[in-house]
Amino acid sequence: MASTMHAVVIETPGGPEALEVRELPRPIPRSGEVLIRVEAFGVNRSEQHFRRGLGSFGSFPRVPGLEAVGTVVAAPGGEFAPGQQVAALMGGMGRLFDGGYAEYTCVPAPIVVRFDSALDWEILGAVPEMLQTAHGSLTTGAGVKAGDTLLIRGGTSSIGLMCLALARLRGVETIATTRKKANAGLLKQAGAAQVVIDDGQVSPQVLALTDGRGVDAAVELVGVNVLGDTLRATRPGGVVCFTGMVSDHWSIAEFNPMDWIPNGVRLTAYSGEAKDLPPEVLQEYLDALADGTASPPPLTTYRGLEEARLAHEDMDHSRPGKKVVRVLHENGAES
Repeated sequence: MASTMHAVVIETPGGPEALEVRELPRPIPRSGEVLIRVEAFGVNRSEQHFRRGLGSFGSFPRVPGLEAVGTVVAAPGGEFAPGQQVAALMGGMGRLFDGGYAEYTCVPAPIVVRFDSALDWEILGAVPEMLQTAHGSLTTGAGVKAGDTLLIRGGTSSIGLMCLALARLRGVETIATTRKKANAGLLKQAGAAQVVIDDGQVSPQVLALTDGRGVDAAVELVGVNVLGDTLRATRPGGVVCFTGMVSDHWSIAEFNPMDWIPNGVRLTAYSGEAKDLPPEVLQEYLDALADGTASPPPLTTYRGLEEARLAHEDMDHSRPGKKVVRVLHENGAES
């Protein structure tokens, strides 16, 4: 087994050009760690924020990437057998320790989730972080149940599309927003019962669609710049879960709860970890993809580590869909 590998490294914050492919020593796992041969990894807005030097934690230089899928090479503590398919995600991955933008990654065993699937690696690579965030937002964050009406503010984001897929599987009626009329078909295909064009104020349209009642729950994925409007679209007793900020609006300068939160509406947040994605939830969704019960969200697939910069350039232009960089091992051989 070769002692080196290729990985993407960020020395200092910057634009996509800050992503450099380098040859690094292959990690050697200790007890409690898992060495994974990476087959695919998702490219996420969190990594975009980290690349730009935004957010509150992380250090440089760093191999980015908060998720990866592949097969276990070694787990000295015996948590996983060699050859087991796994996903690794969150827990400081790609920020506090090196992440998934590499041919191999070494991560703590608690952030590794096992699965078994014959799906293509590029599909598998798009799932873990999206599924964990969407599942946690719908359950821990919003507490939706079958028959509820759910607003997804920012429906064309990767998390929004996954929320739509999960909600449809669970019998939840959804209203999704987009700024572009051209994306309405995408949202309908993903599972939206209704689509609202977002001009910054969607609450009047949402109230009209719900006979003035408001939705039972909402997942906010755009940011605090529209959060007040999302709260006004929610019924008394309903819940708004703040999960994302694709607009890059992270905080409220002057927050007066009495002004911001309508009477009886509950505001929560979700930013969970790998433990919030039980193996059975991951396996259930992958099985649903395999048997056609669920459809994968649209993917933009990039081949090889060298296209990481291109993936980030496209993400900077806010194109909808999940971007996946696939790490290729020629003929399945060790590199």
